[in-house]
Amino acid sequence: MVPADGNLRVTLDYSPPPSSTAIWVVLYAIMMMFAALSSALIVRKGSSLDWQSFTLPSILYLNTLLLLASSVTLELSRRRVAVFMGGLKSQVESPARWLYVTLLLGLLFVAGQYVAWVQLRSEGLYLATNPSSSFFYLLTAVHALHVLGGLGGLIYVIRKLSKSALRPNQLVATARYWHFMGILWLYLLLLLWMKL
Repeated sequence: MVPADGNLRVTLDYSPPPSSTAIWVVLYAIMMMFAALSSALIVRKGSSLDWQSFTLPSILYLNTLLLLASSVTLELSRRRVAVFMGGLKSQVESPARWLYVTLLLGLLFVAGQYVAWVQLRSEGLYLATNPSSSFFYLLTAVHALHVLGGLGGLIYVIRKLSKSALRPNQLVATARYWHFMGILWLYLLLLLWMKL
């Protein structure tokens, strides 16, 4: 159909790469899942007579620093990859070095989450001890699983980079996901600190 003024709509020749579109869909789905879990936590606490507050394990604050540092190292790597792939290979050290540091920091974060769970178990707080401990384990475990997914993305990027087959949009999508995991963790830590 032609509009009354006679101008046809013009479609753009450019469309975003599939990895860019996919990552936004994934991030939105993750955000909605954690919004639902947060809402469930708030409603359950408000209607609960068996809610028992507890102090968060102190390792969570170190974990926060590790995850924030990993975002910084990922950005350092991303910038070096751009220079490296731009043909200036002799002017920059291997950009994979910072990707490996990011990977290590991410692994330390997940290990720190496990230490937090062990610490809670030693205090007698298990998954089914009370609703507050259930929400703690659920939220931190689901986030840790998503971080493991991000680590898988980092490994994929490192392998592609080592074969000189990395596309810039693949690294951008991985970086968006990783930074989102950091922001999500800050939100979860604040939620757990306020509500538990």
